[in-house]
Amino acid sequence: MVKKAVSKLIELGKMDLSHPLRSLTPSNHFRPTLFFYELVFKPFFNQRIGEHKKLRFQRLKTGEVAITWIGHASFLVQFNDLSILIDPNFANWLFLLKRQKKAGLDIEDIPPVDVILITHCHYDHFHKQTLRRLPSPKFGIMPWGTIRLTDGLGFKRVVELEWWESLQHNGWRVSLTPAKHWGARYINDIHRGYGGFIIEHQGRTIYHAGDTAYFEGFSEIHKRFKPEIALLPIGASHPDSFRHVHMSPSDSLKAFIDLKAKTFIPMHYGHFKLAFEELDAPSRILKDLAQKQGILKQIHFLEEGVPFIF
Repeated sequence: MVKKAVSKLIELGKMDLSHPLRSLTPSNHFRPTLFFYELVFKPFFNQRIGEHKKLRFQRLKTGEVAITWIGHASFLVQFNDLSILIDPNFANWLFLLKRQKKAGLDIEDIPPVDVILITHCHYDHFHKQTLRRLPSPKFGIMPWGTIRLTDGLGFKRVVELEWWESLQHNGWRVSLTPAKHWGARYINDIHRGYGGFIIEHQGRTIYHAGDTAYFEGFSEIHKRFKPEIALLPIGASHPDSFRHVHMSPSDSLKAFIDLKAKTFIPMHYGHFKLAFEELDAPSRILKDLAQKQGILKQIHFLEEGVPFIF
């Protein structure tokens, strides 16, 4: 079995992938052979680490919010009257990419949620098998150009937003914010949107940046929303050419400072090998940089599957 899998990986590694891979991202930084070796072949032999945890029921007071990092960019955000799931992905494989660390929760243990937010349609954020397995009916909020991809996934209603547009319901409001990334799921569907989300409820403001490189828009997001808690990506940024579409730890710190948020929750690291850095490098680098800048206390490295109440 292992020999067959290895043979298949070697065979796929010899394929001419240069055109589609370079077309998938505006940074044009892919070298297909090196990409295959570092992101597919080497991680294939790693033993998947981590464990699913049982979600502890949270008794929340009005104004409290429990945030659970599921892994990668997936979060469960809970108030005492509202539950939101963001970019849910419980996959062990994304095509040839092997998940290196288990999701912090089992999908079967996810409680009923009121809203599902999808930041963009890339496979590590919009995972159809995960969405299909979540209890129906589902209510989704997504960027423009994504609604057709939800067919057959059990959504009762999907609302598409443009940048700076908002949806308000039962006292909560969700807004789509700009990002520096791209939204195509395939190669030529560049009409699909992307962005981050602002969640406002019970006097709290939470920002999930989605996938993004550093850009000046973080200052504008501060001006419009003044987010208190910022969920920011820190991984998949090496080599530097990857920073055209992702943030390095130093970029994320700059974004956090621009946002003037109180709390920084790192994400988008440690689960999938999407770039050439080691999986634990982004968190180590971020801790070192934050320590030097005197803001380490503002950074909360969440343990997967363990809710933290803010």
